[in-house]
Amino acid sequence: MRIRASDVAAATGGRLTGPEVDLDGASFDSRTVQQGQLFVALVAERDGHDFAAAALAAGAGAALVSRPLEAPETTTTIEVADTAVALLDLATWARRRLPATVVGVTGSVGKTSTKDLLAVAIGADRRVAVNARSFNNEQGLPVTVLGAPDDTEILVVEMGMRGFGEITRLCAVAHPDIGVVTRVAPSHTERVGGIDGVAMAKAELVMALPPTGTAVLNADDERVAAMASATEAAVVTFGEAAGATVRVERLTLDAMARPTFTARTPWGDVDVRLAVSGAHMATNAAAALAVSGIVGVDIAAAASALQTATLSAGRMQVIHVAAGGVVVDDAYNANPASMRAALDALSCVDANRRIAVLGVMAELDDPVSAHAEIAAHAAGLGIELVPVGTDRYGRPPVDRHGAVDAVGTIEAGVAVLVKASLVGGLQRVAADLVAAAGGAAD
Repeated sequence: MRIRASDVAAATGGRLTGPEVDLDGASFDSRTVQQGQLFVALVAERDGHDFAAAALAAGAGAALVSRPLEAPETTTTIEVADTAVALLDLATWARRRLPATVVGVTGSVGKTSTKDLLAVAIGADRRVAVNARSFNNEQGLPVTVLGAPDDTEILVVEMGMRGFGEITRLCAVAHPDIGVVTRVAPSHTERVGGIDGVAMAKAELVMALPPTGTAVLNADDERVAAMASATEAAVVTFGEAAGATVRVERLTLDAMARPTFTARTPWGDVDVRLAVSGAHMATNAAAALAVSGIVGVDIAAAASALQTATLSAGRMQVIHVAAGGVVVDDAYNANPASMRAALDALSCVDANRRIAVLGVMAELDDPVSAHAEIAAHAAGLGIELVPVGTDRYGRPPVDRHGAVDAVGTIEAGVAVLVKASLVGGLQRVAADLVAAAGGAAD
C-alpha cells in the first residue's frame, strides 16, 4: 500500500522530521527491508533502533522510531511514543482505506496450510495478498495489511494466539469480513486453562465478524462447529461430516500420502488432487474451496489451482533425497493434534521403514501425558521414534547431530518425518538429514 510519510504521522500521532516521501509497505526486519518501505524500529529482545541505519541504507524510505536517530538531516523519521502501538494504529488506518475483502484464518492446527491453500484457490481469478510465512501476530499482521497492494481484492491474514484477547486485538486492526476456524486442539493450553480455553480464544475471530460477514467453520470439530452460535454472520461449514456445506467425499491417498477427493459444494461438485501430503490437507483444502465460493471464485478454477499449491517451509514439505528416500519436513510447529496428523500421514507413505524424529511440544498444560500419548501413537503405527532434545517421549534423547546417526542412511524405501514446536529447533535437523542423504534429488 502506498502512503505518505505525513499520513504515517497523522495516523500515529507522531512527529515528522525530514522531507515528505512516498512509502510502499512496512518492515521491522532490516535484513529484508525493501526499497521504499517504512522501517519500524520495534523494541523487543533486540532494539530495532540499532538497525535503523542499516535499514535506511538498504533502501527504506523512512523510519518509525520512539527516539531520535543519529542520521543525516535528509533522513525522514516519524517519532512516536511506542512503535509497536503506532504500527497497530497505522495498520488500522490503512485497513479503512483498503477496499479488499479480508479473510481471517485461525485454528490450533492447519491455519498456515489453510492460508497457503486459500491464497492459491482464490488467486485463480482474484488479486490476492497474503501474509508471509507465519506473520500472524501483532507485528506480522499489521505489516501484512500495510504490504497489500492498492488493487488487492482479497486479503488473507493468519491470526495466531497465545492467550485471551489477542485475536480480538488483531481483528480490531484487520476488520475481517470472513473468518475461518480450522480446528481446536491442545495448543498453548497452559496459557488459557485447557482446550476449552483454546476454543474461547479462537472464537474471538467469529465474534468479531460483522452481520454481513461469513464464518467458515470445521464441521468435523465439535468445538469449532459450536462457534456458529457466537456470531450474527452467515455460517458455512466444511469437512467430512454429512451436514457440511462443503463436504469431502471419496478421500484417497497416493503412495506419498497426497489426497484426492470429491468436494460437494453449493457452487458445484469438483474433484481435487493435492500436491501436498496428509489426509488432513483435504479438510484444509475444503475450507479454501468454501471461501472461494463465498467470494465468487469459479469453483472449478479454484479446484484446479489447488493441484499446484505448495505450503510454507516446514509444513509437510516432502523432500526426495539423493540417497533415494524421503524426508518430510514438518518442523515449524507442533501440538498433539498436528503430531498425530503428521504421523498418520507418514504411516500412509509407501516405505519399508518409517522414522519420526520428534522434538518437544511446547506450552501444553499436561506435557508429560501428551508426549507419552504421541509415543504410543507412533508405536501403534509401527513408526520408529527418535526423540531430539527431550526425554518426554519415554526414551533417551539425542542431540541435533545424533539424530543423523540415529536415522542412518535415508535410502530408497525409507521415509523420515521431522516435527517439533519451533523452540525445538528441528528445522536444522531436517536440513542436516537432507544434507547427509546427499541433498535434495534433482
